[in-house]
Amino acid sequence: MTNNTEQFSLDFIAFAVQKEVLRFGEFKTKAGRLSPYFFNAGLFNDGESLMKLGEFYAAAITNSGIQFDMLFGPAYKGITLVASIAIAFAKNGHNVPYAYNRKEAKDHGEGGIIVGSPLKGRVLIIDDVISAGTSVRESVALIDANGATACGVAIAIDRQERGLGELSAVQEVVKNNQIPVCAIANLNDLMKYLQNQQDMVQNLHSVTAYRQQYGVD
Repeated sequence: MTNNTEQFSLDFIAFAVQKEVLRFGEFKTKAGRLSPYFFNAGLFNDGESLMKLGEFYAAAITNSGIQFDMLFGPAYKGITLVASIAIAFAKNGHNVPYAYNRKEAKDHGEGGIIVGSPLKGRVLIIDDVISAGTSVRESVALIDANGATACGVAIAIDRQERGLGELSAVQEVVKNNQIPVCAIANLNDLMKYLQNQQDMVQNLHSVTAYRQQYGVD
């Protein structure tokens, strides 16, 4: 990892903490674990922060080298994420189509569950984090059913913790779906950030202990 890339990730962590999107305390995860931190992208809830979030995602996707034709954001959080990322790419001269799904099929008007551009070509899935991989599995199935190909997943934070087995949840997605996953930042970056914050020593201790119990490199 280059210094520029590392600083980029640390800047994102600082941004998420500033906006209180990344919080510290005690939070129960989907896996039933008590985590000392929680990331909720839905709390990027104003225009400026959503704009910056999209720019962070677009930069991380570009740096990953993943080749894609369009973006897909699974409902509900993925809807605003995918729109903000498409706007960020357009500002940089790369106009890409995007789509998202409805939770329930619409039985009037245009009907169906896909909103936006038709799913075709190489589709990059957008999510905030990967916990159990359920959202990714459902997205891949939906993309396949529409004759397109899921080419990867972009997330905000890789928690780098075990999924169902010895692999991390992200590694399981890569293995089970044969697609790459890129993240703006990961648990390593979070710990580096905390190490430089004198008022967050207790949070560093809690995150370190949690990683020792559940972490995967």
